[in-house]
Amino acid sequence: MADVARLAGVSHQTVSRVLNGHPNVRAETQTRVRNAIEELGYHRNLSARALVTRKTRILGVVAFDTTLYGPASTLLGIEQAAREAGYFVSIVSLRTITRQTVSEALNHLAEQSVDGVIVIAPQRSAVEALADLPAQRPLVAVEGGRANGTPVVCVDQVGGAYAATRHLLDCGYHTVHHVAGPLDWLEAEGRVTGWRQALTEADCPIPEPYYGDWSPRSGFEIGLRLAADSSHGVSAVFVANDQMALGVLRALAESGLRVPEDVSVVGFDDVPEAEFFTPPLTTVRQDFTEVGERAIQMLLDLLAGNETSRRDGGAAREVVPARLVQRMSTVSHP
Repeated sequence: MADVARLAGVSHQTVSRVLNGHPNVRAETQTRVRNAIEELGYHRNLSARALVTRKTRILGVVAFDTTLYGPASTLLGIEQAAREAGYFVSIVSLRTITRQTVSEALNHLAEQSVDGVIVIAPQRSAVEALADLPAQRPLVAVEGGRANGTPVVCVDQVGGAYAATRHLLDCGYHTVHHVAGPLDWLEAEGRVTGWRQALTEADCPIPEPYYGDWSPRSGFEIGLRLAADSSHGVSAVFVANDQMALGVLRALAESGLRVPEDVSVVGFDDVPEAEFFTPPLTTVRQDFTEVGERAIQMLLDLLAGNETSRRDGGAAREVVPARLVQRMSTVSHP
């Protein structure tokens, strides 16, 4: 900074003001300082800054299975929101979630002196792992269900599944079959709940759900079973994610069933490819950008010491709405 000040012909305090965006610096002076910074290739020493401010401007993120669309999109939303707030992100991606792996990830981030941590916790095992870990840094869980004592930001999985099922019922079908995600996933659990709630309120039969693993292959295998059962009234299917829905669509086509003429299908996620499926898929859209923004804001509120609890004294919980996107894979049934 002293070299920049010398080249620009100003004090190092003026250089600091320019770097921090202080308004009381003349435009001409700002130009000289920025030209000097560019000429010298100057970069701030973040480690030295952290020693003075006791803040690194780095947030830690613990993620799991970012090969899946939901967790990957959630991570991207968090990273973008953090950058817009002036923070860098340090990511630890876990292959398995246990109390030990989550503890090791949090310790690793603590060693980097991150200011706070966001844990993408889509599985019940992740929530359980967080429950009895000592608080090392301010922490927010994303898709963490009702994690005890931990502030949570999540998508309204129940409401999204309810809307998908209600849409099919409104098309005239007497019931809706469900292809669910893995039992340990909180999103899968919420989508089963919303599906069941819509059928219960409409006093419709509730078939046993089929459980997949989020993959197109599992959707395909279940789709073949659904096609075999079509003679027993399988005419409307709500699938817990678009990737499994893709497999279901192929299985139905290979079995000689038309979508939506013979079977209507609704997915969940609204992946970018969903509108290019054959036919274009009716699905439920999750707003991962808003999830990231809310999670970062909640964490920054914790860092600032602002109130983040509910009126009943429990940990804060923010729910982002999910929205049904109607396309050509559903049709009114006579």
